[in-house]
Amino acid sequence: MIETGLKNKVVIVTGGAAGIGLATARRFALEGCRVASWDVKDGEAQPGGGIFQKVDVTSAASVEAAVEEVAARLGVVYVLVNNAGILRDGQLVKYKDGVLAGVMSDEQFDAVIGVNLKGVFTCTRAVVPRMIEGGGGVILNASSVVGLYGNFGQTNYVATKAGVIGMTKVWARELGKYQIRVNAVAPGFIATEMVKQMPEKILQGMLGHTPLGRMGQPEDIANAYAWLASDQASFITGTVLSVDGGVVTGT
Repeated sequence: MIETGLKNKVVIVTGGAAGIGLATARRFALEGCRVASWDVKDGEAQPGGGIFQKVDVTSAASVEAAVEEVAARLGVVYVLVNNAGILRDGQLVKYKDGVLAGVMSDEQFDAVIGVNLKGVFTCTRAVVPRMIEGGGGVILNASSVVGLYGNFGQTNYVATKAGVIGMTKVWARELGKYQIRVNAVAPGFIATEMVKQMPEKILQGMLGHTPLGRMGQPEDIANAYAWLASDQASFITGTVLSVDGGVVTGT
């Protein structure tokens, strides 16, 4: 068996109540990690001494309090998975029959920026000092293929996922001297409950962009996070790992 170096490590997973976050929390628990799962919704603690905390990643006070509790109950944080994210889709401007029919509102834009981008900043800022004191760690950020390619009707979401890539590269430069590795994962079309509820026509369109001809599973992303956090990826930092079935645009 290949040693991953993750046993007994403390891991925080944001957005851990469902979907990719839940799969990721479970995957790290299987590695023998002590997992703190965060979400604004109700969720479940993972086995092996894990805990679940209600945390609003847009609130510095909420995040700081949660980090304090993790340190007190589980120990020094080694891995932070910034997975929490929301959607508030809409076109920048929408015309119908030559008349302006709608715009993306400030509320739509600000809500997504707050969770998907500022939330990553807030959580990382709170955890990094403890990682430094502990001698190192791993930060893993959720980007998306749309952060690389763009996507219709997602000005706000794409801005956050492209921004996450930028922050990943900055932090890899800043934090490497403290033995903290920082990477991003860019999922393609993943079969979460939210995605499964989309109209069949849209789902088929997603598959048409994916050479492997299927959607990914949340576990595919969880496995990527676990590998990037492991000793097997000890010389990888500042990179974006696409886990997307070979997704391409314009097909």
